[in-house]
Amino acid sequence: MSYETIKYEINKGIATLTFNRPEVFNSLNEQMHGEIKDALQNIKKDKSIRVLIITGEGKAFCAGQDLNDRSVNNSDEKLDLGESIEKKYNPLIKTIYNLEIPVICKVNGVAAGAGVGIALACDFVIANEKVSFIQAFCKIGLVPDSGNSFFLPQLVGMARAKELCMLGNKLPAQTALEYGLISRVYSLDTIDEEVQKLAVHFSTAPTYGLSLIKKALNQSVENSLEEQLELEKNLQRAAGHSNDYKEGVAAFLEKRTPNFKGN
Repeated sequence: MSYETIKYEINKGIATLTFNRPEVFNSLNEQMHGEIKDALQNIKKDKSIRVLIITGEGKAFCAGQDLNDRSVNNSDEKLDLGESIEKKYNPLIKTIYNLEIPVICKVNGVAAGAGVGIALACDFVIANEKVSFIQAFCKIGLVPDSGNSFFLPQLVGMARAKELCMLGNKLPAQTALEYGLISRVYSLDTIDEEVQKLAVHFSTAPTYGLSLIKKALNQSVENSLEEQLELEKNLQRAAGHSNDYKEGVAAFLEKRTPNFKGN
């Protein structure tokens, strides 16, 4: 499928999905939702892909919903925004969050609204030092969606989450790092190289084991200690049966670099 609102490419096990509506700060419309969904479905099916990078074209990462989209901006009748959340944003966030490969978000510019939720659904959020994160919902009388009300209290605590969501002030990248909201901050000159280094690392890592680590950490949010210990037992059993585990042990004993296949 050829895309108009995103760019999608695969190179040596590294998939890159780039939001490509820079003229509107990569805000999301109907077409973009459809194209992202299609690309993510292809990523789930393609076992040669070992890591995904999500980023944006131009000066913004993603400004959230495009308020000029005709499907949203309809003054003749009351809108059911819950339907848009149910059919588009919720599946998008869940798909990214549950991908069985590492997902790196390279925040190249401002992230606002749903753009923040998309970033936080990824495993590693890496921003350049000039960007900001904005919970813009309160500015137009809406509620944080796209997972923002789930991720923020966990990552920054309830007090800071309420301040971010109810005041809607810009959160600079360095402060976001100090809050624990994101993983790393780099300069404009080095971020591309550093993200590529991380992606290359994951492209040769034991992908199946990493998928189990993601599952364990994601489910720990809701599990009791007993439930988590049971989950760890089951996941470790599955990991121990994998070819990547056999290769990792063999490489260690033979004092060589492992050649992981991703199982």
